[in-house]
Amino acid sequence: MFAQFNRSDRRLLLTALAAVVVFILWNIPQLDFLLYPFRLFVTYVHESGHGTAALLTGGQFRGFEIFANGSGQAITAGGSRLLILPAGYLGAALFGAILFYLNNRFHYSKIISVILGVGLIIYSILFGHIALLSLIVGSVFGIALIALGWKTNDYVNSFVLNILAILTSLNAVLDVYQLVGNSGASLGNVRNDAAAFSAEVFFLPAAFWALLWSLIAITMLGIAVWFGVIRPLRKGTSA
Repeated sequence: MFAQFNRSDRRLLLTALAAVVVFILWNIPQLDFLLYPFRLFVTYVHESGHGTAALLTGGQFRGFEIFANGSGQAITAGGSRLLILPAGYLGAALFGAILFYLNNRFHYSKIISVILGVGLIIYSILFGHIALLSLIVGSVFGIALIALGWKTNDYVNSFVLNILAILTSLNAVLDVYQLVGNSGASLGNVRNDAAAFSAEVFFLPAAFWALLWSLIAITMLGIAVWFGVIRPLRKGTSA
């Protein structure tokens, strides 16, 4: 089916098919059970973003928890709160954007799946071990991605990676956008990221930071789509 299209057209077709699947999943309540694992995966990436930012700014990442309702928390010490706090939502959006770009711009979907799968397993062992669900989510997605890259062809890999990238990016955008109207929400004694950023870093309203992060997340996704699919298509890149 795909062999008759050049590389740019295949990218566009696989992206369109993945977007249709995401749209269907989001708009048919009866399919919510299919979205649930991805909801947990987005939380996994979100909390990993906080932890990675802590490590990159000289702090400690002691681990993260994912809860069955889709929320989570990262346990960090030290580092720059200026970067750690927004790194959850923006980290998830950046992860999805980079995955989308790499998957669509280069011809190595199978390799990307395997590398990502191995990385998830290692990351889960290092930082997700403090909570069983965190370890399970990372390990299951890791094993599934390794199997995907090992056993299926480039088209299937590219299609699945596009779905994962779009779901992660758009969920990150949707989550941070929802903070605009719910910026006081919390998990127990843990404030959400926008409220914490407002209280600890810059004393502007939490809704302001939530809106700003949402715009940044949308921009990152737009850049990935432009450089990953639209620009190569306009330039007439062929396989």
